[in-house]
Amino acid sequence: MKQKSAPQRLLWAQFDALQMGSGWDEEDILKPQILLEDVFGDSHPGSTHLAGIMEQAKYGVFEKGGFPAQYHTTDICDGCAQGHDGMNYILASREAICDMIEVHGCVYPWDGMILSASCDKSIPAQLKAAARLDIPTIFVPGGSMRPGPNMTTSLVAGDISLRQKRKDAITDREILDYKMTGCPSCGACTFLGTASTMQCMAEALGLTLPGAALMPATMRDIFAYARKAGRKILELVEKGIKVSDILTREAFENAVMIHSAIGGSTNATLHLPSIARELGMTLEPELFDELNHKIPHLGNITPSGAHLTEAFWFAGGVPMVQKELKDMLHLDVMTVTGKTLGENLEDLERDNFFERNLGYLHNYGLEREQVIFPVEKAEEKGSVAILKGNLAPEGAVIKYSACSQDMRERKGPARVFNSEEAAYQAVVDGKVHPGDMLIIRYEGPRGSGMPEMLMTTEAIVCDERLNGSVSLITDGRFSGATRGAAIGHVSPEAAAGGPLAFVEDGDILEYSVKNRRLDIVGIGGEEKSKEEIEAILAKRAQAGIVPRPERKGLFKRYTEHALSAMEGAGYED
Repeated sequence: MKQKSAPQRLLWAQFDALQMGSGWDEEDILKPQILLEDVFGDSHPGSTHLAGIMEQAKYGVFEKGGFPAQYHTTDICDGCAQGHDGMNYILASREAICDMIEVHGCVYPWDGMILSASCDKSIPAQLKAAARLDIPTIFVPGGSMRPGPNMTTSLVAGDISLRQKRKDAITDREILDYKMTGCPSCGACTFLGTASTMQCMAEALGLTLPGAALMPATMRDIFAYARKAGRKILELVEKGIKVSDILTREAFENAVMIHSAIGGSTNATLHLPSIARELGMTLEPELFDELNHKIPHLGNITPSGAHLTEAFWFAGGVPMVQKELKDMLHLDVMTVTGKTLGENLEDLERDNFFERNLGYLHNYGLEREQVIFPVEKAEEKGSVAILKGNLAPEGAVIKYSACSQDMRERKGPARVFNSEEAAYQAVVDGKVHPGDMLIIRYEGPRGSGMPEMLMTTEAIVCDERLNGSVSLITDGRFSGATRGAAIGHVSPEAAAGGPLAFVEDGDILEYSVKNRRLDIVGIGGEEKSKEEIEAILAKRAQAGIVPRPERKGLFKRYTEHALSAMEGAGYED
């Protein structure tokens, strides 16, 4: 097999000497060279096990005559960043990880690449880098964490954290018991948050081996899949199948359809367009809306449904959803197997994939149809809507599948905060009232780096007085675990002078999932005409936006150059 780096080796003898000084020998430097890039580190449970997974991928590469080199660009966890300024760096970390992989991938002329991550920003970072480098690539997901006690997830933290801040609401023993059981193993948190969603998106795009997303991180299967990926990458190298051969427009449409069907995180509306942008493609927000009108919601997975991600994989995972939607998907797209999606589904059927793991599901007393609804039993279409109106001229996003029917249309008074911290404290202190339209602004990409609002959304749904009554509207983003009436990504954002910056307490706001609208319909408690509202907002805008604090380093670069959330919130060209 021809080696990509052969011409460079003739330019400078030290190239080979340096690799041989790192443990390679004179035969190894002549083999196809495969970059193994993961986010292994002690940062959180989604990363701590990845070196072991990639060790299996190395064996597979060796078996097929290649030589692997393992690199690490460690990621960080949203859960450790909740409630403090560290959250402002989370989305920016996607760009930093992507850039570092680009460095690793460009200094050496690799023949192919295997990537591995489990979680929110590292998966889209790796997929962005894969698109940018455009060499033969396979992604190996890091799988799902084990369930907590009584089939709970780590998000018990929302209730625990709220009660910690209220007098005599919780005991030290209850807090400690949660800490000891909330994250019982390695892997991604076992709800359909952004981490689990992006594992599914990688598979739906065709960049993983079939069935790879969300398998339990502690089972033998994940190591077997990694070994197979090591073998398969040499086949892709030999055939010359690059990322751009797989990530076509049709592949992205497939991913959006799967996202709609499973009730995925709203963060995918940031990540998929940002990945597509690396290939010169534009994924319009309207595409999500168009397909969500058509695709049945099949995934009964928390937080939109009842069951955990481990159960989803036992029920057949992404391939089962693809099988249910096969009349709607583009089955002729290329995948990392070197075969089409349609051929992969046929192979899985022959291999008994769809039946083999049902016994594990039965351990939980569940049948497949309780976790993945058949198309004919789906109760609604889609899971995500794009809202537009005079409050969000470019658009905003709501995950209506995690929102009760009676909260999908609302009108009420604005309660305005210029930071999440202030809004959260108001909830804790009982200063937010039922029926309030809670606005959190200056939290978009150029405002504060687009942090997520999970602390506040969980505080609202865990407060019996507010749950099912208070809506949250923000130019920030939400965790995939968010529940309730949560409208995010409002664009243009406040820091860019969007209308959100000029709303005041008492203005009347209205939204409708059915009509895909988000509007200011009144000023100071009195309903006004569109023309009157436009004039009043224009007058308020003359005072300008709230000044942004001075920043430095990565945070400064990101917030000064980030694109709109509707464009994926990456860097501008």
